[in-house]
Amino acid sequence: MPPTSKQLVRGAAIAIILSAPVLQAQDQASTAPVTHRGIDYFLNYLNMAGTQRAAQFRPLTQSERSHLYFKSMVNPVGYLKAGFSAGIDQWNNKPPEWEQGASAYGKRYGNILGQYYIQKTVTFGLSSALHEDNRYFNSGKSGFWPRTGYALSSGILARHDDGSRHISISQLGGVAAGAFLSRLWQPPSHDSPRDGAVSFGISMGANIGFSVAKEFLPDLGRAIAKKRRKPSANQPPSP
Repeated sequence: MPPTSKQLVRGAAIAIILSAPVLQAQDQASTAPVTHRGIDYFLNYLNMAGTQRAAQFRPLTQSERSHLYFKSMVNPVGYLKAGFSAGIDQWNNKPPEWEQGASAYGKRYGNILGQYYIQKTVTFGLSSALHEDNRYFNSGKSGFWPRTGYALSSGILARHDDGSRHISISQLGGVAAGAFLSRLWQPPSHDSPRDGAVSFGISMGANIGFSVAKEFLPDLGRAIAKKRRKPSANQPPSP
C-alpha cells in the first residue's frame, strides 16, 4: 500500500531524529572509517555515501556495488521500517480487504517488503548494466538554496563512472517495478494501473524529499556533537 503524505512526514521526521546520533558519531570519528554496525546499517538504508562530498566521488567496482546490494537486502533498518509502515496501514485498515488481526498485519508487512525487494533488485540490475551510482553525496556547496536545489535534483539523478550526473534510469525503473508489479498481489481496491501510478509518484516524491534531508543531516549531526562537546558553565576546568 503506497504511503500517505502523513506517513512520509512521519518517516522524514524519524529519519532526522535517528540520524542525529549517527552523524554525531561520524563527526567525532573525523575521517576514520565507519565501524559502528548500527551506523553502517542506517547509512546503507538511506543509500548515503557516508558524509562524503560530491568532489570525493569515485566510481564503484562491481564487487562494491554487489556488496551494497546484498547489505541492503538484509538491512535490519529496512525490516523495522516495514514493520512501522505495516502498522500504520493496519491502523488505517488499508487495503480494507485484508481486514484486521495478526494474519492481516502479516500480509501488509509482506506487501511492503515485497515492494522493497523488487525495487532494490531491479535498481541493482539496471545500475550495474548502466554504470549508475545512486548513492547520495553531500553537495559541498554553501547557501541554503544552492544546496536545496542540488538535493532536489539528486532525487532523480545518478552519477556515471566519469562523475557526470544524468537521469537515473535504474532508480526510476526500480521504483516503477515495485509500484506496478506489487499490483499482482494487491486486492481489487488497489490493483489497478492507476494505483500503481499513484504509488510510483509518491515513492519518487519521497525520494526527492529525503534527498533534501540527507543534504542537511551532516550539519545537524555536527551541531549536536558540537553542543555536547561544549563544557558546562558549572564544570570546573580540567587540569
